Order: sequence, then structure tokens, then C-alpha cells
Amino acid sequence: MTDKIVVLEISGLEALHLAGIVGQFRDVVTDTRRDDDPAVSRLLPDAYPDDDAATREFRRLTGDDLLGRRASDAEVVLRTLGMDGSGPASDGDPDATLTIALGQDEALSWMRTLSAVRLVMATRLGIQDDDDHPPDDPRFGIYDWIGYRLDGLVTALDRR
Repeated sequence: MTDKIVVLEISGLEALHLAGIVGQFRDVVTDTRRDDDPAVSRLLPDAYPDDDAATREFRRLTGDDLLGRRASDAEVVLRTLGMDGSGPASDGDPDATLTIALGQDEALSWMRTLSAVRLVMATRLGIQDDDDHPPDDPRFGIYDWIGYRLDGLVTALDRR
């Protein structure tokens, strides 16, 4: 079976914004002072909901590895956007349309990253579920836009 290819079209402006958001996300998960950050804690599983001490120990033992994988996924997104330090794929033109072909592994990295970014944003914005904010409130526009992009990826990967 061949690797599934997902083709995304994204404007240069969207790519620049997304790269900025993903870069900030990568910085958050690699920050060594993240222990008391509720947004980062939301990215780590609550393995023992009835035992706080066991949950803390589980996170101590697995947290760095899990967050390291989040950072690696974010690097894949930046690389495929062409914004990993080698220069923007759109040459910085916000009006350009970028066509990005993702292999299945890359698309899964995108999906995991966009999901994690939304979790961090939801925590920062106080969102508990998708309907927990007024749709016309501009503070939630990026959250909704990332959800739109994530939904498109899920739909594309689900097609067989």
C-alpha cells in the first residue's frame, strides 16, 4: 500500500500566521519552566484520575517524551510549510497560494499539532468545548480557523 498524499492549499498569509503559532507552540512545549502551566498540563494524559500522586509520577516519567514528540510534530509542520529557518515557501508573499503535499506521516503530524495547539489555546481562552464561545467574538477567530484546518485534514485522511 502506498503512502496517502494530502494536498493543502493555503495562502502565504495563512502560512506565515500558522508558522508563527506553531513556532510559539513548540517554544511552550520545550520550555523547561512549563511545570505549572495549565495549558501544557492539558497536553499530558491524566493517567490516574483518582490518584494525584500517581498522576504526577506518571507525568514526571513520561512528560518530557510526550512533549518532545509534540515539538517534533511541530517541526514537521514548520518544515512542510517551508518555514523551518530555510525561508518561507511563499518567499514571504502573503498573497501567494501555497500548495503543500503531505505524506500520511506528515499529515498525522499536522493533525496532532493542530489539535494540541487548539488545546493550548482553549486553555488560555477558557474554552471547555467548541460551543463554549460566541462565534462572532474576534478573540476566538484563530481558534476557529485552526479547527477549520484540522477538520479539513481529518476529512482528507478519512477518505479511502
